[in-house]
Amino acid sequence: MSRKKFTQKDTTSILTLGELKKAGYEPISIKEELRYNLVQKLQQKEPVFNGIWGYEETVIPDMERAILSRHHINLLGLRGQAKTRLARMMVNLLDEFVPVVAGSELNDDPMQPLSKNARDLIAEHGDGTPVSWLHRGQRYTEKLATPDVSVADLIGDVDPIKAASLKLPYSDERVIHYGLIPRSHRCIFVINELPDLQARIQVALFNILQEGDIQIRGFNVRLPLDIQFIFTANPEDYTNRGSIVTPLKDRIDSQIITHYPNSIDIGRKITQQEAKLAPAQQEMVEVNDVLQNMIEQLAIEARQNEYVDIKSGVSARLTISAYENLVSAAELRALTNGETHTQARLSDLWGVIPAITGKVELVYEGEQEGPLIVAQNLIGKTVRAMFLTFFPDPEKMKKQKEKNPYKPVTDWFGNGNTIDLLNDMSHADYKDTLLKVAGLEDLVEEYHARETYELKLFLMEFALHGLAEYSMLSKNTLSRGLQFKDLLSSMFNPSSFSFDDEDEEEDY
Repeated sequence: MSRKKFTQKDTTSILTLGELKKAGYEPISIKEELRYNLVQKLQQKEPVFNGIWGYEETVIPDMERAILSRHHINLLGLRGQAKTRLARMMVNLLDEFVPVVAGSELNDDPMQPLSKNARDLIAEHGDGTPVSWLHRGQRYTEKLATPDVSVADLIGDVDPIKAASLKLPYSDERVIHYGLIPRSHRCIFVINELPDLQARIQVALFNILQEGDIQIRGFNVRLPLDIQFIFTANPEDYTNRGSIVTPLKDRIDSQIITHYPNSIDIGRKITQQEAKLAPAQQEMVEVNDVLQNMIEQLAIEARQNEYVDIKSGVSARLTISAYENLVSAAELRALTNGETHTQARLSDLWGVIPAITGKVELVYEGEQEGPLIVAQNLIGKTVRAMFLTFFPDPEKMKKQKEKNPYKPVTDWFGNGNTIDLLNDMSHADYKDTLLKVAGLEDLVEEYHARETYELKLFLMEFALHGLAEYSMLSKNTLSRGLQFKDLLSSMFNPSSFSFDDEDEEEDY
């Protein structure tokens, strides 16, 4: 099948219905248009949903099958799973330009006029009817479903002001004020969070989805709308706000299940693509692969944490915001110390706590603990989960007193030594502080001798955090950073705590 497509040049040369006919224009439904352009892209091996990662073998093939089947689509999944992004990208499958009757209220096709206004105009002017052009970017309408959305908003209602100003009776079709859906004729129409729409409003969509027409206030007028509907929703069992009524669900042809990234690598691609960093930040701050992986692991830990409501999900926006905060934490330190370049540190993860507390929905036990403690707990679990990738299992090493690689480090702290890793510590002070811990540099050299010196410094700090998570050291929060000390001395010598304005009381 081949069909005429119109370019920017045509929009300036074809200005009447007669010229449009001579150019070989043939009407086509929006679903056929989407299908045709998808087939073209697939045959030419062009990416259809460019920039959507992790869905290549799951969601995207489902979307392509639904488009080929000319289906209305419901994207069902938890928050932050690119449902709206997928819907918006379908615009790229539309023709660049389509003709409409100039001044048309409902994007009327000049060859198949829908509204009374367009029909009257064509009847009056014939081939001289003026034609305008609609770019595909104007053929997308999105509505967030909220409890206050009315039938008049979506479908339309009688406009008494229009009736009075035009001196028309209410029985005249011209007094109708059309809602968003009729105005989206020949367009993609998206309703986000469909379960939030009141049941009586969902019922009003039945005819539109099944028969493709609407009725307004008892008017005996049939409008065979040509619309590609896409809905997005959280799984209805996971929300108390509402549900999709069964007859409406039955009328949505394809329901596609979305999901979170299946691996850290895919998560990193999404985060790096979506994070909004200033060029100056990118030049000043370097984030190593370990920290980038930890940001993704943080979301994985949150999605399976006992304090987090897994039914509400943990959005990919958590990792994006967390990464932006991580870079900003390192940037702030560099600016404070007059440094032009810096490496992000593991302790900078404590700067991402504000990005966590607003992104996770807690169960009752989590609310009792408090969002701050839960966020700290998630960071701790992230460190613990990734520690074994770089160092031996401390649990096993505890039983090997002579071969225990951690013993020189724990012995140094056992002799009463402590270190403070402050948030605004300069690179020189950071390096000196880590190097004074006996055995710490040797530990990193033993397992990571080939790494760069900057990464070795990071791994030295990582080792301290990991040993604290495995209860071989004590880690205390300070108002400006963290303090590491011997675990036993913290347990049996409470007087060693200093509760001035530099320290907080918690040891976690």
